[in-house]
Amino acid sequence: MTDCVTLITGASAGIGADLARVFAANGHRVALVARREDRLKALAADIVAAGGAAPLVIACDLARPDAGDAIAAALAAAGVEIDYLVNNAGFGLFGRAIKLSRAEQLEMIAVNIGTLTDLSLRFADSLIRHRGGLLNVASVVAFLPGPGMAVYYASKAYVLSFTEALRNELAEHGVRVTALCPGPVPSEFQARSGLKPGFDSVVLNVSTQKVARAGYRALMRNKRAVVPGLVGLVPSMLRFVPRDIVLAAVGRLQRRR
Repeated sequence: MTDCVTLITGASAGIGADLARVFAANGHRVALVARREDRLKALAADIVAAGGAAPLVIACDLARPDAGDAIAAALAAAGVEIDYLVNNAGFGLFGRAIKLSRAEQLEMIAVNIGTLTDLSLRFADSLIRHRGGLLNVASVVAFLPGPGMAVYYASKAYVLSFTEALRNELAEHGVRVTALCPGPVPSEFQARSGLKPGFDSVVLNVSTQKVARAGYRALMRNKRAVVPGLVGLVPSMLRFVPRDIVLAAVGRLQRRR
């Protein structure tokens, strides 16, 4: 029988690293994917020291168009298949879309949407074969329009919609599919995006560890989506507020940052 791994992208820091720890602590052998090989090796050593199975480390730039091919080749070389897939990798950029670098915004789409879609479809047969699961990391902003971070918000709206659709398609095959939609999280994301956390971040912050645990529990329980913390009230509240008002409010909030 072929050995199985849980593949986790963006595993070098933040939510991704804690998702790797949570899966490993629950008996999964993890395959760690990110650009920074030194970070991945350090995380792998921590997992082994905590009693987990030795992770597979795959250093890969997920913005590359051949990232999926490189990951598939590394898995084949190691003689493993995927039973759980966690698409966590992603980044955002703060600022007006027409002012930000077009190249960087297209790279964001490549990582947040392109590679996530590729891996979800590429390994769907493996997930079906092993009756495993798919956890895609979206964001609470998936429910909102995003002036000030237009491409990022739109990319996460895609992730949520795509994940829900796959959930419906894969249900008959016994595959769990969940969208994890965290709110503000203290991590490297803010520094990468250029976003300065405001009062909303202070009030709504949830640690990366709590987000990772919530995501794992939701996937194992086969929940459609999970929004950890108080920010989980946002999607239900939005149903009662006209879209134009939400758009204006988000725009004002972002301009104050």
